[in-house]
Amino acid sequence: MCAVKLMYLMLILTCLNVPHNFFQNTAAATVGQRKPFFERLRRLEEQFRRFQEMTLTRLQGIAENYNISYNIDERFQNLQDQYQNVTSEMLGIQTAINTELDSHKTWMKKLQKKINKLDVKVASLEEIVNERTKQSMKDNKEQSVLLSNLTAEIREQRKETESLVSSKNSLQKDLQRIQDGMKTQGLKLSSFEEQLKRTLQRDPFPPESFVAPQILNQTPQDKQEQLQDRYSEHRQQKLKKLQVKHQQSKQLQERQQIDVQFYSQPPQYQTLSSNPPVPEKLQREPRPHSNPKDHETPDKQEEPKDKKVILPVPAEIPKLQSLQTSATICNVHSVLFFPDSSTRNFVTFHKGFKTGLHELSICTWLRTSTSYVGTILSYATPENDNKLVLHGRNTTDQSVVHFVIGDPVFRQLPVEMLLDNRWHHICVIWSAIQGKYWYYVDRKLMSTGSRFQKDYEVPAGGSLIVGQEQDMMGGGFETAEAFVGNLAGFAVWNRALNPGEVSGIATGKGLPRGTVVTLEDIATVNGAVEHINCTCLEHCV
Repeated sequence: MCAVKLMYLMLILTCLNVPHNFFQNTAAATVGQRKPFFERLRRLEEQFRRFQEMTLTRLQGIAENYNISYNIDERFQNLQDQYQNVTSEMLGIQTAINTELDSHKTWMKKLQKKINKLDVKVASLEEIVNERTKQSMKDNKEQSVLLSNLTAEIREQRKETESLVSSKNSLQKDLQRIQDGMKTQGLKLSSFEEQLKRTLQRDPFPPESFVAPQILNQTPQDKQEQLQDRYSEHRQQKLKKLQVKHQQSKQLQERQQIDVQFYSQPPQYQTLSSNPPVPEKLQREPRPHSNPKDHETPDKQEEPKDKKVILPVPAEIPKLQSLQTSATICNVHSVLFFPDSSTRNFVTFHKGFKTGLHELSICTWLRTSTSYVGTILSYATPENDNKLVLHGRNTTDQSVVHFVIGDPVFRQLPVEMLLDNRWHHICVIWSAIQGKYWYYVDRKLMSTGSRFQKDYEVPAGGSLIVGQEQDMMGGGFETAEAFVGNLAGFAVWNRALNPGEVSGIATGKGLPRGTVVTLEDIATVNGAVEHINCTCLEHCV
């Protein structure tokens, strides 16, 4: 309907335009009356044709617009369908994107957790690497310090060796001089003895010379016999004096030979023993590179015909026990003797530790005849009864003791080498700086480790007991945990001793600085324990 109305309007407009154009043309005709009629008609035809063409074009445009308006609803429907399809597809895409986003979020969370874990691991690895680098640097420093200490000790040993060699040479020279003098004295003594024997054989003082005045004065017979007895006694006294001098000279000469043999040997470290055997070589072997004639004694001279003259028998060569058993470990001060495994046998001290300890060293001489090592030391506080313990027990595993610092942390120390009923020197050292510990037996490092109670402090104000393990402060003893044997030179330091100091204690060079507890600080000796003053270890029973 709209299209028809538009067509009617167009026709009306064309009708209105025709008279206007016609009147214009007529006006133009009047103007040009002289032109012919056919030319005017031709122009009218052209104008009509143009009008027709314009009308057709306008009608075609109206028709086209009509077709567009006729199909617009269908197009709108198609567009709406397409919009719905696109909307549904967009919804599907959105749901898919949401699901993917959710999955990505979960993966991102998992990835974040993994990254956090990796960060923690990396941080821990960095800390471990830093600790190891610090540890290696400290170990290198300690090794350099130990090396410097060893070099210093080696230099001292060399100086001592050189001084010993020089003293040995001087002693050899002095002994050689003394021996030469003894030889000359022996020769003089032998010649004097020969002269004496000859004079005695000749008997220059007969009994008649002593009794001549009495004969002149007509001495009685009994007085003459008395004079003869006096003469024989005088001669016997002279012989005895000569025999004593001869015996002393031979003994001194033999001792000098033995001393030369002993000091001519290079110095060696002696192991401790109560009664070391005397080498037979030192007792009987003559001095090397010496003339056999020098060892001839006057008893090999010709015997006089007078059988009444008895030459002295050579004295036995003295043994070298004084040299072998000379006291060298004289820094023990006293010894504790624990006879059996009774709970009454223990020792207490006046003082524990006045201040907390971040480092400590425990050293003692030890000898036991049992098949295990009991409790050497026990330090307890009201908070914990095992703050510091060297604890052994008579159980199936008797080859170790527990070194406890702050219960329940401990380390096992081997003690098989101590179960031979001989004296052994042990040192247990600990430092909280890196948690390191060292265990020495007879100057040898038997065990060591690290990360043992690092940055820990052994508190002050506790109860210190030797010989028993405390299950409560000052008590709670057991028979199986008792120590049986001897402890000498027991001491505790408030610092970590170095290997040179440990070696010095074991070889009798004295106690280093920093002792906090020694056997001089004993408060009570309980049970059958004996506390004996014993300056040198070789004299301890």
